[in-house]
Amino acid sequence: MAIADWPLDERPRERLLSLGAHRLSDAELLAVLFGSGRPGSSAVDLGRELLARFGSLRSLLSADPSISCSAPGLGPRRFGLLQAALELSRRHYAAELASGPALEAPKATQAFLVAQLRDRPYEVFCLLHLDNRHRLIAFEELFRGTIDGASVHPREVVRQALARNSAAVILAHNHPSGVAEPSQADELITYRLRDALGLVDIRVLDHLVVGDNRCVSFAERGLL
Repeated sequence: MAIADWPLDERPRERLLSLGAHRLSDAELLAVLFGSGRPGSSAVDLGRELLARFGSLRSLLSADPSISCSAPGLGPRRFGLLQAALELSRRHYAAELASGPALEAPKATQAFLVAQLRDRPYEVFCLLHLDNRHRLIAFEELFRGTIDGASVHPREVVRQALARNSAAVILAHNHPSGVAEPSQADELITYRLRDALGLVDIRVLDHLVVGDNRCVSFAERGLL
């Protein structure tokens, strides 16, 4: 049965408008986004089929484009819709982070970094550039590595921080393994960067390690 023939209080879009998006299932949210299903399947059925095929919403959103676009019922257009929705979410967190001092909104900072880095298949080292009131100037991805690590060059970090006129920075990188625990190498590069940036009066306020839905803060652990 087509969704147009469902009772009004069971249709995903109407449920979203009356109850809020948070009350909808993953399949219903996908249905609202897609707007239609495929022959023999409603939009909700299609959402359920894709979730079953990929195993989870996260796996669906982070799947390789060639795999996603070839999935029955998905294709390039709907893949594009999913990626646009995901990028809007990332930009929402970025806007929230930019609205006030980063250190006064640690949860917003961590949510932003998880959204940006959690599903990367390789290690990425980034900087949050902050002004003298600790407001966000820019988020910058500096180095990419393999699944095992990234080569971080203190000279380049200092150069970029000076170019942005940063008064302070927050370091961040992800662990593709999903384990957010800092390694000994993470600690060593943190102290090297702290010392190098300190020479030009730029403070390192924190180093955040992003794992699977979790951030570990060097500052919170007393390591900075």
